[in-house]
Amino acid sequence: MRQLFLVFVLWLVDLPVLQAQLQESFTDGDFTQGPVWAGDKEYFQVNSAGQLQSQGPAVTGTTLHLSTVNHAALATQWEFYIRLGFATSAGNLAEVYLLSDVPDLKGALRGYFVRVGGTEDEVSLYRKDGSVVTKIIDGADKSIASSDNKFWVRVTRSATHDWTLELDVTGTKEHYEAQGSVQDARYAASSYAGVLFRYSQANAQRFYFDDFTIREMGATHLVSAVPEDPTTVTLTFSEPVQEAAAVNIANYRLNGDGVPVKADWQASAPQVVKLRFAQNFSTGTNQLEILRVLDADGNLTSNLTGAFSFSPTALPGDVRITEIYADVNPLQDLPAAEFIEIYNRSDKTFNLQGWRYSDATSAAGVMPEYLLRPGAYLILCAVADTALYRPFGAALGLPAFPSLNDSGDDVEIIDPKGNLIDVVRYSSGWYRDAEKRNGGWSLELIDVNSRCADASQWRASGHPKGGTPGQVNSVQQIDQVAPVLEQVVATSPNTLLLTFNEPLDSVEAAQVSHYSIAGGITVRQAKVLFPDLTQVELTLATPLRENERYTVTVQGQRDCAGNVGAAQQQTVVLPGTPQPGDVVINEILFNPRPGGVDFVEIVNKSGKYLNLQGWKLANRADGQVANTHETSLQQLLLAPGEYLVLTSSPVTLQSEYPQGHADRYLALPALPSYPDEAGSVVLLLPNGTIVEEVRYQSSQHFRLISDPEGISLERISLNGPSTEANFYSAATHVKATPGYENSQAREGILSDDRLTLQPRTFTPDGDGVDDALLLQFRLPQAGFTASVSIYDAQGRFIRKLSGNALLGAESMLQWDGLTEAGAKAAIGYYVVLVELFNLQGQKEVLKQTAVVGGRF
Repeated sequence: MRQLFLVFVLWLVDLPVLQAQLQESFTDGDFTQGPVWAGDKEYFQVNSAGQLQSQGPAVTGTTLHLSTVNHAALATQWEFYIRLGFATSAGNLAEVYLLSDVPDLKGALRGYFVRVGGTEDEVSLYRKDGSVVTKIIDGADKSIASSDNKFWVRVTRSATHDWTLELDVTGTKEHYEAQGSVQDARYAASSYAGVLFRYSQANAQRFYFDDFTIREMGATHLVSAVPEDPTTVTLTFSEPVQEAAAVNIANYRLNGDGVPVKADWQASAPQVVKLRFAQNFSTGTNQLEILRVLDADGNLTSNLTGAFSFSPTALPGDVRITEIYADVNPLQDLPAAEFIEIYNRSDKTFNLQGWRYSDATSAAGVMPEYLLRPGAYLILCAVADTALYRPFGAALGLPAFPSLNDSGDDVEIIDPKGNLIDVVRYSSGWYRDAEKRNGGWSLELIDVNSRCADASQWRASGHPKGGTPGQVNSVQQIDQVAPVLEQVVATSPNTLLLTFNEPLDSVEAAQVSHYSIAGGITVRQAKVLFPDLTQVELTLATPLRENERYTVTVQGQRDCAGNVGAAQQQTVVLPGTPQPGDVVINEILFNPRPGGVDFVEIVNKSGKYLNLQGWKLANRADGQVANTHETSLQQLLLAPGEYLVLTSSPVTLQSEYPQGHADRYLALPALPSYPDEAGSVVLLLPNGTIVEEVRYQSSQHFRLISDPEGISLERISLNGPSTEANFYSAATHVKATPGYENSQAREGILSDDRLTLQPRTFTPDGDGVDDALLLQFRLPQAGFTASVSIYDAQGRFIRKLSGNALLGAESMLQWDGLTEAGAKAAIGYYVVLVELFNLQGQKEVLKQTAVVGGRF
């Protein structure tokens, strides 16, 4: 059968303003007024015997209820008559609610009730905590086991929370028998009382109630004192009190001498008085005296005392987690036991009772009573480890101390109301030190006043013991400098990436009002990038144009410490799309001196700004591109004509070549291997496309150089091909030119001639000025083979530069001024003889004159 649940709430009486007792016998035959009833009124009537009788629907499982306002809770007696015209069971029973905080008795509430009937056919007392029901007095079984039960129930509660339950099964009120007693102080105030019952189909009209009485006993007493905020406390008395005495501020004392500035009393809640004080309550226990109070009948009660505990509400960040020791190491000086440290950065004293510390997975550890004063540090650890940490500072042991994970965890501090006060989500990478990450060192917060809680604010302790529990952190830094805008990079036509020198306040930095771009470009969105908080991504409403300069202005930017910066500007250019040949390898040092380092210099010879992020430097092994090393994980702009030197140690390189431009050096963790004898240098785009490749060999060095160690090979012409002929030893007086123009740099003269010599007079002495003769070919097509020989003015053979060298449409060869025997050619005139032919049978002889000069 489908079950129907209805609820019957008995509004016993609408209390007069100062009435402290209730009596209802239903003699007026009307339960809708004087007193007022509310609830499922349509299912009840007052019968001819003057009793309230159920008239519910004949449906098994029906539940009915009624309730009324009732403030009596302590030093109170409840008495009522019930007749149940059936044998009780689990589905046929009644409940009389003595105390309830809500009028609806069918759901979750807080209070006490008497259950009549049930499977044990007994009368028992229960407490209800929300939806949880607990029996606190177990009445005698089978005490109401007949088919027609008529009896009286009486419940008494003393001012000290002693409960007594009595039952008179004779129905005469003269033979009460005790069912049990208990002390329970869980709920000391009430708002409602009432009745609830459940029945099967046959018993719909067999519940009878009569003669309800609720009366208070003894003098007025203070039930509770509850602080509402730092200056307001609400008092609840055991019965209604008169207004005149209640609002007289002279009748109250706080902590001996404090007098309220105002006392509020309302007729709708006559047992409640709200006191407001000028000064804040003390953290911890506060003592309260009520010098005079009058009940509804004018009875005087003097010198009541009470106490309440107060702790100010902590705002997020008032208490910070400042140190975490997760990875213990018994070989270090810290105890071999985990701890976290908290710090009160506010001006308030907090009672930590009920506060919780938890990690990502374990049950929370609950803190006992402890007053954390402004500026104080506190070590939190397991109870068993408290003695180990007391020598370091104030320590509080928790019965349950969640274990911390070495690799990373979430550490949270939560107040008793469930508010998150601070959280740290750390990882082993926060140590910033590979050795300390192995254990025995704590993580310390750099700045306790920081608005940020990310990795940038933490690092491994610098204290020799491994940590500073209970003390000022060893890595503490007070940041008083505003953030600086270091770089602005266009990552796409509609996106800019701004990089600052320190973490930003993520909330402030996300406000688009902080950013403006010249040229009518509108910022649509600002997004702070985690976890470092040093970068802001701006989304633009209007796309940027390639290679056009824009000025970006940032103003009012705030860092984690709260420092606010003045307006700052940076220019930005949307980089162009790179093509093979845009960037060339300009200089190579593959044979450094002992203690030196290799380097590769590149130059942007295009007219575009290029972003080198993700570009790779490599070599060749067995003919395949291999050993790739990424140049930059971050945005890296290379301007037109700009040099960039890739090396594993900029410091070493600068010490070897002091004239080098160190501001153009880029440190890589390592370079690919470039052997001293011969090798290949390969430059790749992020997608693996080869941008540039140069093959080198040691024989390219000027052969009269006695020791080529530390001397680079320099590109002669930026616009020339990346062939051996376009590279030459750097001038011996500089040995290398990292970061600036090559000592051998020389641009060819544009000519339509098939052969151009440049310069006509050269001085092969290694001084970096016209050290080699360049033979530049401009042929109608590729595929010609060239044999090149040098003769002196008397027609004697001097040097064979090439035999059957395959040329392209534009090619280059080089004469270093040496003879076939490797000696320096004498000063004088020389003839360059070139014999060209191709597979189509075309032949041509080219002849030009050059001069080998010298210095005097």
